[in-house]
Amino acid sequence: MFKRLALAAAVVAGFAAQAHAADTELTVYTALEPEQLTAYKQAFEAENPDIRIKWVRDSTGIVTAKLLAEKDRPQADAVWGLAASSLAILDQQGMLEKYAPKHLDAIGKNYRDPANPPAWVGMDVWAATICFNTVEAEKLGLEKPVSWQDLTKPEYKGKIVMPNPASSGTGFLDVSAWLQTFGEKQGWAYMDALHENIGQYVHSGSKPCKLAAAGEFPIGISFEYPAVQLKRQGAPLDIVLPKEGLGWEIEATGIVKGTQHEAAAKKLADFSASPKAMELYKENFAVLAQPGIAKPQTELPADYEQRLIKNDFAWASKNRDEILAEWRKRYDGKSEKVAQK
Repeated sequence: MFKRLALAAAVVAGFAAQAHAADTELTVYTALEPEQLTAYKQAFEAENPDIRIKWVRDSTGIVTAKLLAEKDRPQADAVWGLAASSLAILDQQGMLEKYAPKHLDAIGKNYRDPANPPAWVGMDVWAATICFNTVEAEKLGLEKPVSWQDLTKPEYKGKIVMPNPASSGTGFLDVSAWLQTFGEKQGWAYMDALHENIGQYVHSGSKPCKLAAAGEFPIGISFEYPAVQLKRQGAPLDIVLPKEGLGWEIEATGIVKGTQHEAAAKKLADFSASPKAMELYKENFAVLAQPGIAKPQTELPADYEQRLIKNDFAWASKNRDEILAEWRKRYDGKSEKVAQK
């Protein structure tokens, strides 16, 4: 009897192993926040039980650089959650498979690649935000800024932390927005003045807000997702939306050309553009690529979407390398050091 039980167990284990081996492992590059990955993965795999996601996650600039370095030998099957300006660069390099996912007609025209079929499709929007620690500010006698220009006041010297645009999509959207809002000459003049007050440039878009919440810096230039989450957790933060307008980016999805798992990657693209996925995104963002699903976030004003600047993504993508080279030349001395592995 024990032999029969052992044999039965072996047969069951064998079938399980075969079923597991039959699953498609989809390598997905992302710059999504780490706490978002589990919910997104579980929801996709519940609808596609024969596909398993293997995440490769880092900040936007690093993921973009990795994809470009792998151009001739792609390691990723798909991208789920990367700046549209980065995906536009990949598209210019012929690295993305154009595909019209299910539910594409429901996606707002401003939140997808205009080509038909598109190379990338938007998920949600994230926008620049100032995280202001009210407790630390009171200790230091600092007034709350209400504009980008306010951040150049001498009282803030050494008290501001912001993302490095070379490694952070949030950092790049800041720099790109300032150049578009103020004009290139005045934009660089603004950043020269702001640089005097920067304590450090860090390699993450959410980290400045986390540092501000922890009181390490009274002011962090970041984006709304960590600001809202940290405020909900009780951090003494005021969320400041500068009056000149907010730089913003689209978080988007694309299929890497040459993937050996094209059918599975298309299923991922279909899911990312679906109402079910939008229900996930709305828990984190106030503006979604599919209108009519987002819910108001009490921490943000009702006219939040109207505060987004007119953003020229094509210009930002085309000039990205030149902008970053100039930024490094002027300001990289205050960048956070990267730990050596």
